[in-house]
Amino acid sequence: MDLDIHHLRMVCTMAEAGSVTQAAARMGMSQPAMSNQLRRVEEMVGGELFVRSRSGLEPTPLGDQVISRARTVLSELDALFGDLHGTSGAQGVLGLGSVHLACVASIVAQVAAALPDREIALRIESSSALLADALARGHLDAALLGFMEGFDMPLTAPVVSRTLVPRYPIYVALTASHRLAGQKEIRLAELQDEYWIGPPGADDGSLASLRAACRAAGFEPSMRYEAPSGAANPLVAAGHGVRLVDPSWPAHPGTVVLPLTGEPQIAKLLVAWRRDRLADEQAAALYRGLATAFGEHVDNHPAFGTWWRAHPEVHPFL
Repeated sequence: MDLDIHHLRMVCTMAEAGSVTQAAARMGMSQPAMSNQLRRVEEMVGGELFVRSRSGLEPTPLGDQVISRARTVLSELDALFGDLHGTSGAQGVLGLGSVHLACVASIVAQVAAALPDREIALRIESSSALLADALARGHLDAALLGFMEGFDMPLTAPVVSRTLVPRYPIYVALTASHRLAGQKEIRLAELQDEYWIGPPGADDGSLASLRAACRAAGFEPSMRYEAPSGAANPLVAAGHGVRLVDPSWPAHPGTVVLPLTGEPQIAKLLVAWRRDRLADEQAAALYRGLATAFGEHVDNHPAFGTWWRAHPEVHPFL
């Protein structure tokens, strides 16, 4: 048996669902059939792709490599077939949405350079769910969406998407006077006695992902505060709580931002657009502009810059 696209989708679905049962239901397969196919795929690649843990299926190191490459292949194929069945888009103002990332200013400049015939109107949200809804309702033409691993949101035609960054780690911010502030990285279990500031975009799966990771580390996080991304900075600086942050943000004054050991929190970025609003060549130009904008900020945090260069498989396709 040769490895085919179906197997790649199956492996990715299992990683996202966290269980064979849920993955089989998503793909319209029986659980025994999926388990049998997984064993055959593992025979072909030469090792186990998943192990079972208290929180469900967990990819092995080999599984992480296969899943990362499978997602890249699938995103490129989805883009290819989308290009082959494209429609022409309208000119004028481009209604663009983005999750709250460090690169939002660069997005305006780089997308404007990539699409010189379009004016850019940018809407920034904490929630990808709100942006996806705006796309579906036609209130936006395109958006840069972010999701925690395993919490993808289905998009319906005429909205299509292409993966920009298939996986990257989320870091933690804490006050500069914290007892752990001088470490190079922090184990999640070391934060079990901290108060947490709820992650923005909780409806995107960020809160559920944080709770699951903390439980896997042996504790239940104490969610004491809720605040939008920027509004949480003074709370962290004053030592009232810790919070998850995108690693491309520079540390706010009075805070430090550190990697989490073992990467227990993983996010991904997607470019989504309405095919009735953007022509194929416009969507490709938008993708390149967003990729360039994100890449300009990977060195905002030295540790993330180092991680980025050590993982070329996650770089946007330019």
